[in-house]
Amino acid sequence: MDAPGTVSNPLRVAVVGAGPSGFYAAEALLKSGQTVRVDMIERLPAPYGLVRYGVAPDHPKLKEAILVYAVIARLPHFSLLGNVAVGRDVSVEELRAHYHGVIFACGAETDRRLGIPGEDLPGSHTATEFVAWYNGHPDYRERSFDLSAEVAAIVGQGNVAADVCRILAKSVDELKATDIAEHALDALAESRVREIHVIGRRGAAQAKFTNKELKELGELPSCDAIVDPQDMELNAESIAELEVKSNFVSVKNVEIFRALAARGPTGKPRRIIFHFLQSPVKITGTARMEQLVLARNRLEGAPLQQVARETGETDLLRCGLLFRSIGYSGVPIPGVPFDVRRGVFPTQEGRIVDGGGAVVPGLYAAGWIKRGPTGIIGTNRADSIATVKSLLADLPHLAPETKAGAEVLGPLLAARGVRVISVDDWLKIDTAEVARGQPRGKPREKFTRVAEMLQCLGAS
Repeated sequence: MDAPGTVSNPLRVAVVGAGPSGFYAAEALLKSGQTVRVDMIERLPAPYGLVRYGVAPDHPKLKEAILVYAVIARLPHFSLLGNVAVGRDVSVEELRAHYHGVIFACGAETDRRLGIPGEDLPGSHTATEFVAWYNGHPDYRERSFDLSAEVAAIVGQGNVAADVCRILAKSVDELKATDIAEHALDALAESRVREIHVIGRRGAAQAKFTNKELKELGELPSCDAIVDPQDMELNAESIAELEVKSNFVSVKNVEIFRALAARGPTGKPRRIIFHFLQSPVKITGTARMEQLVLARNRLEGAPLQQVARETGETDLLRCGLLFRSIGYSGVPIPGVPFDVRRGVFPTQEGRIVDGGGAVVPGLYAAGWIKRGPTGIIGTNRADSIATVKSLLADLPHLAPETKAGAEVLGPLLAARGVRVISVDDWLKIDTAEVARGQPRGKPREKFTRVAEMLQCLGAS
């Protein structure tokens, strides 16, 4: 029998997850020169993952990557199996039976916890659920956020924290022509939030904003961005960090923070206040959160290796709304090894390994579920290509028998009552969303429930 990847025995690969990593992996496989069939399995009826449900609605340029993915989806021998959850509708063991290889590109779907008392009080939320809610993710459609408090806090100083901050700080007029979900726009119209505290456990030199995102926070038309000049008195190690050539992003961030500190308040109706060297240690309140207890920190360690240590002093911030944005974690799937501490599928060069470090034949990972939540959208391309390179190198060792892929999986899912969404099905949903947005002057009005998407196709 010919080896997988030949005309008589096409290489069958299931890619689990229809976000950036999944599409880049599919592209690398289909353009590899081998005879390949790729079936992309996505839990939701809509593809594109974090580009659709994670990118802020007021940053439409970042969503243009979807145009690239749409082209990949039209490549010969690519199939989409949407509305199919691995571990619920089909098992990993079944995928291994019907494919030569399975690439997991399912991202990091949940937030890391602070691990402090009061974290689960009403009013305390993860950034993920808020972002997914205003972006119309079906899993978060029924969430509600009480925006009646005048003071909100965001723990974390990365780009997701910046997104949450902007959405809270902008007026409805600034958001109404975006693809923000209508239910979120309605709620934000009633928001009473006027003061947003953005809290980082380390100093200004260690903030993880990209320069563009930070600069934008200082240029919002109806919101002042405030930095205490004393916070710009950096320790010697932080100054040394800024002298490292590769640390140019932090250098520019410090310049931006210094400019904000020098400018001070200008009397705009809303305020963003940056805090440094502070960590939340407790959330207090009766029926809901009312106060955030913050430990004051000092930095310890060598340049580029500094960690925050509590000094024993604390501050009290009265606020009724909190968003935690301190990183993401993957979630386990039955049948796949999982590193609980790192929140990833453990890998060696993209090959999934078990607890003893042995390679699990035929299982691979790409993107955040492989390396953790680092990098930008484009970072995933090289990562996925590297994983595909490992899979192709393994061809002589993969199961030599012919695999049927979707030709068997499709009827199996149908027998289980699963309505599988194809590329053509998705294009109909996509067209309907765009049409729904036109009367509102929006690029699209997303369906925010799976049932609505299926109804759009005449299914239930």
